[in-house]
Amino acid sequence: MKITVDNIKCSGCAGTITKKLTSTFDTENIDINIGQGIINLDVNDARKAEVVKVLLNLGYPETNSVHGFNSAKAKAKSFVSCAIGKMDT
Repeated sequence: MKITVDNIKCSGCAGTITKKLTSTFDTENIDINIGQGIINLDVNDARKAEVVKVLLNLGYPETNSVHGFNSAKAKAKSFVSCAIGKMDT
């Protein structure tokens, strides 16, 4: 599955995303392109809505899926997720 998301800024963000997706979907096959915001993971496409929800809750919404206040809210969440990711590395 390939998902493009907003707000990925660094390896801390990628670390948080990887850790959460690994534990939630029991997969180790996750590749994140930080510069392009692309997440490739080995999860059945039928579970895309679940993956998108987990990413949104972390502050990384699917590109063009949130706007206005919800976009600002997602960005704020991503800063927290990023900081947590940096502390875990």
